[in-house]
Amino acid sequence: MMNDIRITPVSPGLRTALQDKIDQKTKPPGSLGKLEGLALQAGMVQNTLTPSVKNPAIIVFAGDHGIAADGQVNPFPQAVTAQMVYNFLNGGAAINVFCRQHQLDLTVVDAGVNHEFAPHPQLKDRKMGMGTQNFLHMPAMSLDQCKLAMQAGAAEVKLLHEKDCNVIGFGEMGIGNTSAASLLMSHFTGIPVAECTGAGTGSNAQQLAQKRAILQQVMAKHASPASPEQALATFGGFEIAMICGAIQQAAALKMLVVIDGFIVTAALLAAVKMQPAVKDYCIFAHCSEEKGHKAMLQYLEVAPLLQMDMRLGEGTGAALAIPLIRSAVAFLEEMASFNSAQVSNRTI
Repeated sequence: MMNDIRITPVSPGLRTALQDKIDQKTKPPGSLGKLEGLALQAGMVQNTLTPSVKNPAIIVFAGDHGIAADGQVNPFPQAVTAQMVYNFLNGGAAINVFCRQHQLDLTVVDAGVNHEFAPHPQLKDRKMGMGTQNFLHMPAMSLDQCKLAMQAGAAEVKLLHEKDCNVIGFGEMGIGNTSAASLLMSHFTGIPVAECTGAGTGSNAQQLAQKRAILQQVMAKHASPASPEQALATFGGFEIAMICGAIQQAAALKMLVVIDGFIVTAALLAAVKMQPAVKDYCIFAHCSEEKGHKAMLQYLEVAPLLQMDMRLGEGTGAALAIPLIRSAVAFLEEMASFNSAQVSNRTI
């Protein structure tokens, strides 16, 4: 646990008043469906009857993985991680498109890509190394590295919070990171790793069978880690550890935290094991098509907002969900009540 971060459960004090405000809007009870739940959650997290969305942002953390260096678990070469970071910086990726469309601030963080980037105004240098170690042979990182990575992720959130951001989503880029997420999922949920492992960036049947076999070897090699932090260090990636720290910091600052897909949810699993109250602050953007994500969400006992058959990562699901949060707080603020509109709320 990061010693300076403490997450308190969301206070239930305003729940009744918020629910009454929602129910008094000019609509049948519950007729705005999940938007009503979003409005309620936003008000409780922000501890106000008038929640808001201020300066919403996405942070994409990028890192490489030792297991991906030889191509055994991934059909795309490791170099694609750095190439995609350049694509983010050039504004050409899906996450760039959605952030521009929905006016979301986008930060790109080098958490540990196996490439030396020249300084760039849109790239934050938090590099922990040139990728992690190969967890088939040794832990992906040391416990100290893992803690430093979590602190680096937390620091990026603090910077945005200081700019009056109160809604934040996280994305990732890292060839091989579905392998890391599958291992973390298996460790934290107890589901066999083969059932947690999907095609990632596009493995065919033979590649997928090999990936599952290798990840089973990894699980067999490492005795059960002693703590959530040790599990994150053993199986994770620098970008996943940074997301784990970032999620915790955002919750501690009482921000709404928008959880993207399979990789980000794996980081959240670790965060929940460290501080269970973190889940109160999380909005689950979508259910990824990546195998295992639905079971992750079921394990967490949460319902995603969207089912778009997406599995891209990058924070794209989170970027699509933030407009729904905007709509939820807008109806709560702007929609007439039965009393103000002089509409009867009684059934005959």
